Amino acid sequence: MLTQQQLQARVEYISREFFHLPFTDRAVYNNRLRRAAGRFLPATMSLDFSVKLFAGYTEAQRDDVIKHELTHYHLYRMHRGYKHGDADFKALLARVGGTRFAPAPPASDHEFYYVYQCQRCGQKYPRRRRFNTNRYVCSKCRGHLVGVAVVSAAQLQAEGLIG
Repeated sequence: MLTQQQLQARVEYISREFFHLPFTDRAVYNNRLRRAAGRFLPATMSLDFSVKLFAGYTEAQRDDVIKHELTHYHLYRMHRGYKHGDADFKALLARVGGTRFAPAPPASDHEFYYVYQCQRCGQKYPRRRRFNTNRYVCSKCRGHLVGVAVVSAAQLQAEGLIG
């Protein structure tokens, strides 16, 4: 994982190497980004990157995300179409070798699941969060649910209960 200073330097390097333009603003990590790997903020002219997602990416994947955000940045500065659907955006992104979509996030950080089971039919329900079993019933037979166990994600994948 890159430090804040290394991230700034990497963004500046990629901007010079691939876009042949300087990056003169800020590139920062944002702890609140969960789904998006990065974002360009026109109001502040800054690039935000997800700490959580960057930690699981390879260097090549991080560079692809940086190229994607720099494409938004440079097109905005040139007063050209900088949004995802714009032809200018698609053309520049293809030219620099960036990806249109962020890489799939690393494997789920949920190490374990709560497993509930119907007392009547035996149907199992793996859940990431606990819930009040008095408020819910089985979707197949409307039987009472009970908490059975806390199970690792690997075990549930082996049983075919999760993907």
